[in-house]
This record gives sequence, C-alpha cells and structure tokens, in this order.
Amino acid sequence: MAFGGIMRYFFVFLSLSLAFARLTAQDNAAGPSNEKAQKTYQHAIEWMQKHRPDEALDDFKKADKQDGGHCVACQLNVVKCALELRDWKAAETAASAILAEGQTPKDVAVAHYRLGVVLFREGLDKHKDELFARSHEEFGKAVEILPGLGKAVFGDGQALAHLKQDDQAKARFEQFVKMAPEGDIDRQRALRYVNQPELARARMVPPFQITTLDGQHLAFDDLHGKIVLIDFWATWCGPCRAALPHVREIAKKFHDEPLVILSVSLDTDEQKWKDFVAKNEMTWLQYYDGGFKGPISTMFGVNAIPHTFTVDADGVLQDEHIGDASIEGKLKKLVARAKELQLAQTPAQ
Repeated sequence: MAFGGIMRYFFVFLSLSLAFARLTAQDNAAGPSNEKAQKTYQHAIEWMQKHRPDEALDDFKKADKQDGGHCVACQLNVVKCALELRDWKAAETAASAILAEGQTPKDVAVAHYRLGVVLFREGLDKHKDELFARSHEEFGKAVEILPGLGKAVFGDGQALAHLKQDDQAKARFEQFVKMAPEGDIDRQRALRYVNQPELARARMVPPFQITTLDGQHLAFDDLHGKIVLIDFWATWCGPCRAALPHVREIAKKFHDEPLVILSVSLDTDEQKWKDFVAKNEMTWLQYYDGGFKGPISTMFGVNAIPHTFTVDADGVLQDEHIGDASIEGKLKKLVARAKELQLAQTPAQ
C-alpha cells in the first residue's frame, strides 16, 4: 500500500470542506495602493499562475509590508499560499492580520472562521488537541457574531469531533443540517456525521459531485454502503492502457457485489476519451476531469497515473496505489464487510 499521497489529499479535502468562500467585501478587496507594493503584488500573482506558491508567498508578504501591513488582498493570498505549503506560522499571522482589518461584524465573523480553518488544518498536521481547541474557539466566535455562517457551524462540528466531544459535535452538525439548503453538498455529509460523529475524524473521501459520461448526476455520498474503487487514468498513458484489462476483470468479477468503479480520465481531448471508452467497452462509471489540474484529480492530489483509491462502505479511504496492483484481496474483505453492514441494517421480518 502506498499511503504517501494520502496526507496531501487529506489537506486538499479539508481546504474544500472548509472552503474560503467569498463572503464579505474583504474577499473582493483590491490589491495594495502603494505603487511599489502593486508591482510586487503583480509578481506574486504571476508566481501563482506558474504554480509556485513558495515564490508567491514571499512576494505577497513583501507587498503587504510595502503597503503598510494593511493590504487585505495580500493577506488573503498569504493564507492561501501558506496553507498549500503548510507554513502554519505565516498562515496564522496573515489570518490574524485579516481579523484586525475587519470593518464590519460580517468581516470579523468571516475572519474568525478563516483563522479557525488555519488552526484546524494545523491541528491535523501536528495532531495537537490544543490547536483543535483554538479552532473551536474561533469557529464559535464566528457563529456568535454571525449565526447564519453555516461554514463555521460545520467547521465547529469537525473541530469538536476531533476533540472527541461527540455530543457537542453532533449538535453542531444537526444545526448545520437545519441551516443548509437541500442540495448543499456538505449537508449530505453532515447528516452522516449526525449518526456517526466519529467519521468526522476519519480519512473521509471529499463529498464531491460529478456528471458521468452516461449523464448520471452523482454525489459521492450517494454511494454510501458500497465499496468504491476510484481509478485515475488517461488514454495517452501506456501503463493505464496496460492496466485496463485488470480493471475490466475487477468490474466483471464484482458485477453483482456492492462495489462501484469510477474511472476518472485525465485526458485533455474529450472526444478522444469518449471514443476510447466506447471502443474498449468500458461499461462502468466514467468521468472526464480534463487533466492533472482537474477538480477531482486536484482534490486527491494525483500527480502520477494509473492511480487508484479504495474506499470502504462508510466513505473512508482504505487503500491507495500508484501503478497496476493486486487489490482483489482487499476488495473482497471490504465487500464482505459491506454486506454485513447491509444485513445489520435490514429490518427484521
């Protein structure tokens, strides 16, 4: 088992589940007003476009300093880059600076939420309850100021779950369920956490939504109770084509079992992908992600293919492999467990 990419994937997931949505005027803040700072800020943007968060971080910090430490746009981008680099000191300093710049109650509430996210992710990285406790405090302040800030309510549930305060976590998730609209992607996940708050501290697969090649609108949590094999591949990838018979064999072998295969293509030519799938009779679920920077591949931190993730019936990541690998034994055990769970949940006649 190659779990090397899991932590990267886990951090990306958290950045999505606790996303920095544009919620206040601060989020739309213009760049710095100082002329020197403006040039530095533009250099930082160019570094980001080149996917160099390390260089971008330095320039955003420099631009903020040149602007007298009041460039909220600089500070927001420092947080973004620092989280990607796991530079917790820089992320916390910038998030605290944004909090100090808040002009309205909404600005302040969202700033507390952001600081809560930084502390929560740092807690995950360092495995420190103290950081989860501080995160809980920040989320709580955000909700106290702005009760309708659902992301802070959901985040607080996660922080409390990691502190193993499951009753309080459950209450927060229940609160979020009442607040969130029916189609909210986190609402479905929160409903599961209400029943099993311990899942909120597990390596849960992100609650993503896709539309498959055959037109199915699929949310990952719709597959609850089934084993899911997520297969990242591309038509141009020789090892992927070599592994295709193995994937087809798994699809055939587990056809009548509670197992779903989702192949995620990193092709950049959509028609070529469609033709290949049809020609090779790839009858299981197919999704086009559009390359390594696609939303799903980015979410999972995929940078080499073929790359598979095996997920259990609760949605918890169990296995990860780069390259073709013998995974049938693991799948059999997980399928057997899924069947046991199904029987346990079947009402007695």
